[in-house]
Amino acid sequence: MFKKLTFTILLFSVLILNGQTKMISGIVSDESGPLPGVTVLEKGTANGTETDFDGKYSLKVSEKATLVFSFVGMKTTKVKIKNKTIVNVLMEGDNLLEEVVVAAYGISSRSTRKPKRINKLHQKISNQLQRGSSVNKNIRIRGTNCSGCNLSKPLYIIDGVPIKSNYNSIIKNIDSKEIESVNVYKSYKAKRFFGESAKNGCIVITTKKGNYRIEDEDAYARIYENQFKNVNTSPLSTFSIDVDKASYSNIRRMINNGQKIPSDAVKIEEMINYFDYNYPQPQDEHPFSINTELVKTPWNSNTKLVRIGLQGKEYKQENLPASNLTFLIDVSGSMGSSNKLPLLKKAFKLLTNQLREKDRVSIVVYAGAAGVVLKPTSGNNKDRILKALDNLEAGGSTAGGRGIELAYKLAKKNFVKNGNNRVILATDGDFNVGASSNKAMEELIEEKRKSGVFLSVLGFGYGNYKDDKLEVLADKGNGNHAYIDTMQEAQKVFGKEFGGTLFIIAKDVKIQVEFNPKKVQAYRLIGYENRLLNDEDFVDDTKDAGELGSGHTVTALYEVVPVGVESKYLKNIPKLKYTKNNNQDKYNEELLTVKFRYKEPSKSVSKEIVKVMKDVTINASDDMKFIASVALFGMQLKKSAFTNNAKKKDVLKLANSGSLNDENGYRKEFVRLVKSL
Repeated sequence: MFKKLTFTILLFSVLILNGQTKMISGIVSDESGPLPGVTVLEKGTANGTETDFDGKYSLKVSEKATLVFSFVGMKTTKVKIKNKTIVNVLMEGDNLLEEVVVAAYGISSRSTRKPKRINKLHQKISNQLQRGSSVNKNIRIRGTNCSGCNLSKPLYIIDGVPIKSNYNSIIKNIDSKEIESVNVYKSYKAKRFFGESAKNGCIVITTKKGNYRIEDEDAYARIYENQFKNVNTSPLSTFSIDVDKASYSNIRRMINNGQKIPSDAVKIEEMINYFDYNYPQPQDEHPFSINTELVKTPWNSNTKLVRIGLQGKEYKQENLPASNLTFLIDVSGSMGSSNKLPLLKKAFKLLTNQLREKDRVSIVVYAGAAGVVLKPTSGNNKDRILKALDNLEAGGSTAGGRGIELAYKLAKKNFVKNGNNRVILATDGDFNVGASSNKAMEELIEEKRKSGVFLSVLGFGYGNYKDDKLEVLADKGNGNHAYIDTMQEAQKVFGKEFGGTLFIIAKDVKIQVEFNPKKVQAYRLIGYENRLLNDEDFVDDTKDAGELGSGHTVTALYEVVPVGVESKYLKNIPKLKYTKNNNQDKYNEELLTVKFRYKEPSKSVSKEIVKVMKDVTINASDDMKFIASVALFGMQLKKSAFTNNAKKKDVLKLANSGSLNDENGYRKEFVRLVKSL
């Protein structure tokens, strides 16, 4: 009886203790924004978790618990939860570091105080390592010696940038005369400061100039910024829509890695179109709604900003037609790093998990040759698809042309009438066998698109990322181009935007704007430099243009100089002898007329929509403020001639005031990126 009573009391006590727990959640950040990877522990226990990509955490703890927050380079923070359920923490830098300092003549250990920026550097490097920087081979720096350090395959960091292993020979040949200092961290400290990639030790090199960069082989198409055009001589502006978003995620990756951003990597229209805006769903027979807005230009009091926005009709996933998908996956040697094939496989698993029974998936891979690794498989047989993805390994050269040929052949063989027939190409774009030049790839894709099979292009990795080639493939293949740098981006592309990524509602969408010379002296299209069309192409149905997917938004900005306003950007032109302006008074209130042409996905003849925009300036909406901030930031990155000396604080002011409606946190992430530069 006594034993039973004791057991009952103990059981009752356990139940009481279990009842005295609660869930705590919050966000951990420093002065630069959210901190991923912060360790959160209930004091005195092994109960803990880590913050995610956005600095968020949740943990079930006892009601009287104390939470302990720790992170490399930051002061440990302790918080008693008391009656709280939400605990947000702002962490401070810890200035104490232990290091080994190597001079040209030997080695010594010391404990020293470093300025706060060093801790920020450690945090930045740690974040970069989590994104896939790799460990290097054994290397000796000329002029240095570290006997007894026992460093095997250390991680090298030069002026704050982790170096990929394929650049070892360059590191080996750095002249000691260029080096300010070399700090060698033994394995324990290195792993603590810089993460798992530094488990074999880390050598941090600081050069005298402080900005040493190893040139990579990323490739971008040359972009010449659009200039102001005089309305009297060029009243029409014609371009193809662009739903690609690769530029923004690629720029985000470079900013997070502390890299210099090439001007040609900045495509302002892709940065703007990365975000969603509050455009209404279409209410008529056309598959998209048209939205316009006219405001004062935030960075130039002498001009105005015109917004033209399209909102594609959104279809629920269950209402989408059956899909015939062919995954075309690059498994060449260049795809071996963790931010390429391993990330790619995880991304495609996200897509696979959303497939329905009526959907079919095939997998084609290519390296030195191309082959089918999965024949058409129903979406209800996900295990088979996932197993095929798990078995993929990288190695060999890159016969991209052969892979495309085989993928289209398979897609055409299994073509679904009135369905979604699509090849999804995933690669770094480094084609080096067979048809590989941009021109050859363009001709190949133009031929293949006649089959009615659409193309999506996903870019991965860096160092030899061929953005120019992938942009051509997506453009000519009636598809879209995304750059996936993290699993969060994969979730956005294949999760949140699943329908728009895979299901086209309108193709060959063109825009032509005619400006009223009684209202506008000159105009400048911001971005879309690689999407410009000749004016006569607008009515030519044989000319290829962009595609609009389910739920996609497309935004274009014009900066206009009103009549009667002086502008330093306007150049004098000779007086015209024969041209005459015959505008009638009935058009006096019109600023511009915008026309749209598009084809239904299975049709070859275009439909046309016309919308007139009145000359009415309004206060900028929240969306317009944010769009302007992204455009201005892009212009600053490109060192545009038209920023009118606007500063970073101007970008942040616009972005913050335009981020009130930010359900997914993408706008706040943009603010963080701007602040970090």
